Amino acid sequence: MTTQQRISEAVAAVAERSAVEATIADYYLGWYDADPDRMARALHPDLVKRGWLHDPTGALTVDADTFESMVEWTRRGAGRAADAEARRYEVRAVEIHDDIASACVYAVPYVDYLHLVLTDDGWRILHALWRRP
Repeated sequence: MTTQQRISEAVAAVAERSAVEATIADYYLGWYDADPDRMARALHPDLVKRGWLHDPTGALTVDADTFESMVEWTRRGAGRAADAEARRYEVRAVEIHDDIASACVYAVPYVDYLHLVLTDDGWRILHALWRRP
């Protein structure tokens, strides 16, 4: 492999990571800003989102969401956060293989493990597993 080919591959890898991170930004900032269009842009229509949470009795239970429920919760302002401290998120890891990717994100007040797919419309979140820290 030539130096130019290695450089081209490195540039392409940075561009793909940036595109994945832009989708993740749409997901979080759409949530924090109560912007349902931005949220919808980040999600695959077949989204499977699961929270692993304690119920009122303290038992662990699964909270299930879909594309439709996430867009509706966003529309209702469930994640609205005006305070800058409450709008933080940090993408800690991104792994991309061809047209699939995974990301680990630490946010306020969530930890998310995201799986993304590259569609004709760009990267979209297909699976999400989350928990409050």
